[in-house]
Amino acid sequence: MTPNDAAPQAHRQHLQSIIAGLNEGIILLEADGSIAWANASALDLHGAEKLEELGETPAGYRKRYTLTYRNHHRVPARQYPFDRLAAGEEFDNLLLDLARKDDEDFLRHVLARGLDLDDGGSLSYRVLILHDQTGQINAEQRFERAFSANPAPALICRLSDLRYVKVNQGFLEMTGYPRDDVLGKSAYELDVLDGGDDKETAVARLNEGRTIPQREAVLKLPDGSSKFVVVAGQPIDMQDEPCMLFTFIDLEGRKRTELALRESEERFSKAFRLAPVPMAVCDGDTLEVLDINDAFAAATGLSLEGSEARDLPALGLLPYEGMAASLKRGEIARNRDVVLTAQDGGQLDCLLSAEPVMIGGLRRVLLVMQDITERKRSETELLTAIEAVMQDTSWFSRGIIEKLAQLREPAPATRDVAELAQLTSREREVLGLLCQGHDDDGIAKALKLSRNTVRNHVATIYSKIGVHRRSAAIVWARDRGITGHESARARDKRPKS
Repeated sequence: MTPNDAAPQAHRQHLQSIIAGLNEGIILLEADGSIAWANASALDLHGAEKLEELGETPAGYRKRYTLTYRNHHRVPARQYPFDRLAAGEEFDNLLLDLARKDDEDFLRHVLARGLDLDDGGSLSYRVLILHDQTGQINAEQRFERAFSANPAPALICRLSDLRYVKVNQGFLEMTGYPRDDVLGKSAYELDVLDGGDDKETAVARLNEGRTIPQREAVLKLPDGSSKFVVVAGQPIDMQDEPCMLFTFIDLEGRKRTELALRESEERFSKAFRLAPVPMAVCDGDTLEVLDINDAFAAATGLSLEGSEARDLPALGLLPYEGMAASLKRGEIARNRDVVLTAQDGGQLDCLLSAEPVMIGGLRRVLLVMQDITERKRSETELLTAIEAVMQDTSWFSRGIIEKLAQLREPAPATRDVAELAQLTSREREVLGLLCQGHDDDGIAKALKLSRNTVRNHVATIYSKIGVHRRSAAIVWARDRGITGHESARARDKRPKS
């Protein structure tokens, strides 16, 4: 080696020592394109342990390795990086897929750059610089697959120009937009942050590349209609480009449900307010009265405002036994006798019905009261009149007695036979004679019984049917079709001794 050759060789060794430890793969080529040297990163990137495994020349390299572009097209032989460098051609940011012909599972993604370094004198270097993109591209591919397969609507906006660069099928199905009508559009043309008082804050976060918390927005659809959504933005990088990932939740179903619920509650409120019978709404757990209707206020003299957060007794309702515990358990009540006391001291006899209901998502109890004060007063007066008449029935005809007994509302044609089955045949005979107006002596004579026996039968009848007066027993019997004539006919048919 001559002194003139020693200097370039020293420079080359010095250069090799500098680049040996770099993370990038570095390969030095001779002027004819043959491979002169490679650092450890370049060997590892090719799955090689020794320099000779790279093929030594561009032709040898092509025999061992296959290069394809990212569009899966094969790189022509004369376009391989080594061939281009041998021809003195520089290139930059060439993204390639690197595969080994002897290992079908081997695949690397590399970013190649070629430099022709010539100092104009005796030094000339052709350098191939390789960046391993495998991890990044694999991650991007995984993200791409997950993004496309995710059923949740999503959209990616490039922050440099605020244009949409990716959209998944979920967003297209939710909005009805064709893919081409979304990709390339700006965030101003397809505004996903529209709606809400915090829009300016959300737009400012987008421009600054900051996270946009979940917020409600309104999307304009292709047919001119709108859709309510929840949108959130998360900053991400795609191929070293700062972007914003928008994800969406379709609120349309929930909005429709809320609207239907609101309309239903409005209808209930109107019906409640205008109902002609007293009504009240109570808390399902405490039974505190939350609201009363106009009819309740008119019946009791209470004001609507003054009825809030008070219990039922404070509103004048005298509950039936066990009412509070039953309603708190969510049980239904039907036509239970209660007394409602007005502000002036007057009392109303009512039939109360109660039903658990859900209002605004909360458990409530709806109370409905039917005022039966006049009906009860009429019944009492009728019973009193019949009692007075029964004190002396000797001068009344049988027809008049029957008409008096039938003054109450006639019973339906179908009766519960169980109510009559509790009476013995003798007790039914006694009850029938009572309906005909006979006193105890008359019944004893007709049935050939003693007066004390007749009294015992009458007491037993009272106990079984739940009455305390002769007139009430007659009304009870008439309601169930007993007139006494059937007993008389049965007696007449008995064989005479």
